[in-house]
Amino acid sequence: MSGRMKRSSQLIASAAALLSGLMSPANAQTFSSSYTSTAPKDCHTVGKPESDGSTTQVCPGKSGLVVLISEGDLRETVSVGRNREAAAKEPAAEAWFGPFNSIGHTVEWRAVYGRPFAIIQRWLIADNNDLDKTGSPITKPMLAVTRLPPGPVCHIAYIDGQANRNPNELARQAADEFARDFKCGKDEVKVIGERGRAVALAKR
Repeated sequence: MSGRMKRSSQLIASAAALLSGLMSPANAQTFSSSYTSTAPKDCHTVGKPESDGSTTQVCPGKSGLVVLISEGDLRETVSVGRNREAAAKEPAAEAWFGPFNSIGHTVEWRAVYGRPFAIIQRWLIADNNDLDKTGSPITKPMLAVTRLPPGPVCHIAYIDGQANRNPNELARQAADEFARDFKCGKDEVKVIGERGRAVALAKR
């Protein structure tokens, strides 16, 4: 090998070592996504609807977890736990939005080395200041990131679905960077990316 080629190889090796040293622990971990459904056909309704029309559904999740969906007065909450009773005791089970709202039927489970630590779910928030031709509120899309056990289950981040071109990527980034260290009840829910109408409605 010539002296010039040897020096080039040494420079490449040095640059690779430097980049490796600059990599954050998060970048070095293996993150993945998998998906489950919260469509009514895939869930189990608990008991009968209450007199006010409220319902509770339990949906299968990942790694032995279940998703608990409670609906009342045209508003929904989503929580996660080892079983229905555990999920109902989590902070997420009390995380109501003021405006009427509904959830999408796909739950994205964010995991590291195959172990879920957060979910991402699409919400539609009704905007009473923006009505369609029939006078009904037009819904605005938002993604909510929720941390999972160990530790409490709670919302950690909101991403506006209209104000951002890449809301799914932003939601995954927020989950990967913040979910596991987020302190429910102490840390404020983060708004990731550009603020839009959906986030403004949710944060009222």
